[in-house]
Order: sequence, then C-alpha cells, then structure tokens
Amino acid sequence: MNEEFVSALKEIVKIKGISEDFLFNAVEDALVSAYKKNYSKISNSTHDVRVTISREDGEIHVYAQKTVVDEMFDETTEISLEEARIISARYQIDDIVEIEVTPREFGRVAAQNAKQVVIQRIKEAERNVIYNEYLEKEYDIITGVIIRKERGNVFVNLGKIEAILGPNEQIPTEAYDFNEKIKLYIVEVKKTTKGPQIVVSRTHPGLVRRLFELEVPEIFNGIVEIKGISREPGSRSKVAVYSHDENVDPMGSCVGPKGSRVQSIVNELNNEKIDIVKWSKDPEVFISNSLSPAKVCSVDILNEENKIASVVVDDGQLSLAIGKEGQNVRLAAKLTGWKIDIKSKSQITE
Repeated sequence: MNEEFVSALKEIVKIKGISEDFLFNAVEDALVSAYKKNYSKISNSTHDVRVTISREDGEIHVYAQKTVVDEMFDETTEISLEEARIISARYQIDDIVEIEVTPREFGRVAAQNAKQVVIQRIKEAERNVIYNEYLEKEYDIITGVIIRKERGNVFVNLGKIEAILGPNEQIPTEAYDFNEKIKLYIVEVKKTTKGPQIVVSRTHPGLVRRLFELEVPEIFNGIVEIKGISREPGSRSKVAVYSHDENVDPMGSCVGPKGSRVQSIVNELNNEKIDIVKWSKDPEVFISNSLSPAKVCSVDILNEENKIASVVVDDGQLSLAIGKEGQNVRLAAKLTGWKIDIKSKSQITE
C-alpha cells in the first residue's frame, strides 16, 4: 500500500461515482481477512482485529481488540485491567483496548489481497449506482435505442444498461427496427445477482398516462386529472379526464390547439387511436361519455351492486357504440368498471 494505490482508489471513486468510504472500508475488511489467514499461526491476536488505511499515504495499521477483564481466561481476546492501565489509566472493566500488531511485511500481503476485492466492490458499487439511478425513473418514460432482437425479445440500450422488451410488452403492429429510437415505460427496476434488471413496456397504460402528463401542462400541474385509462395497445385507448377548475375544459386541454397535443401522443404510439372522455362521479353520465364517439339515448342502472347497466342508442349508432369486434364497448366497460349491455331503440321496441 502506498500513495499511488490511494490515488488510484480516489480516481476510481471520481470516475465511477461511488463512495470513497465504501471502497476504503471494503479494502479494510479484506485486509482483516488477509491478516487472519496469513498470521493466525504466528500471532495470538487474531480473534478480533481492526485494520485502518490512511486516506493520504496508504499507511496500514492492524490493531488487535481485547476486552478489559478482572481475571483473564483467553489472552487472544482479553487483557487484564492492570495491563490495560499501563497503556492508559482511563480503561475500565469491559472496555475495548486496541493494541497495534501490524506485521513488518503486511503491506505486500495487503496489496495482493486488495486488488481482487477492489475489482469486486467496484462492480458491486457500479451496479448499486445504476440501480438507484433507474429506480428513480420507475413508472416513468425513458428513451432507448434498439440494438438487437433475439428469441422474440427486443434489446434496448438505455445508456448505462440494456433493457429487455419482452414479447408481452411489445405492440404487435410495431417493427422494432435496429438503431430505432423508442420511448418505453419503466414498469419495474429489480436487483439481481447479475446486476439491475429494467423491465420496460410499450403496452402498459402507464405509457399513455405519462405521455399525456408530458404533453398537457394542465395535467402536469394537477389542474386536469386522468381518472382512468383502458387500452388495447396499438389499436385504441380511452382516457377519462376530470378538471378541478370549472373554468378549464379537461377534454379541450388534452386535445390541444387544432388537436396538436393528442396528435403528438398518437404519433408516438404509431397512430393508436385515442378517445378522450369526460369523467363523472355519476355512473350513468360516465357510461354515456365512455361510449364516445357514439351518441347515447339513455343509460339505466340494472344492478348497482354487480355494476350492470343497460344502454339504449339510435339504430344508426349501434354499430359505432359496439365498435369493430366489440372494441368500443369493451374499452368503455374496462374504463368505467361496469358491464354494459347495448341495445338499439328498435331492439327495445321488439
């Protein structure tokens, strides 16, 4: 251990962004093990030891730690009160006395043992730095670059780490071409034995929510609130919004001037259709709004406990209300939490 070694450690701390104390403590812990391994046969003071490294010049000191006792039974862990007070008159029974036992050539042994520990702890610290950095971005949007596709998975470079976009998190209509920039929603950040694992998605409703929060200032500021989202990724989404200010139109805020805000989100989602509907605490009103763009004649609550509602529309609105392959009513039901039975006026008459 010397000044060059200490300087190298401090340089690593700066470059890697890890804690200086973390690194030096790791080396000191390793040297405790090295001392016990190499000097247990020639020293009686190997039971409890402490190693210190000077942060300035790399000088090493090894201290045996012994408990002050009235009557000694184990000289490797105990020291008599009489002997302790020769060192310092302040010692009392049960105090810990540290006696320096640094071997003459311990620096060479220390250097051999420190290298491997330093490398291991640097990797560990780097993983923790990356984990904490991305943990702060959990439930947020991040931009990455597609680097390869393998066994149905899409691998994305996020800068300091790769993320895997699994098959269930991919939109079927998207190609995911090499070197393509892509926005992803961070679903979860996990700690694993191989380092941090970032779980990302293109299908999660949170992606739509965060895009609206980024695009619509009224949502970001809390004036307009997204009450719910139902989504069939790549095809269509319904977003229920509510304004906490009666002077602010929640739907108009989300649509933006000439539709610019919602269009920006549609473009990011590769032309996924988005219906923006007004939320209401009145279930009849909310159900009616949720079936947009269809116009509803009436909504009747059939069973409030089981949340079943009957909706009547004009004959010409029936197919629009149900949607292609039932998509519109399916998304409306998911958005509101109600089972919706739609009938036309003529069906009711019959």
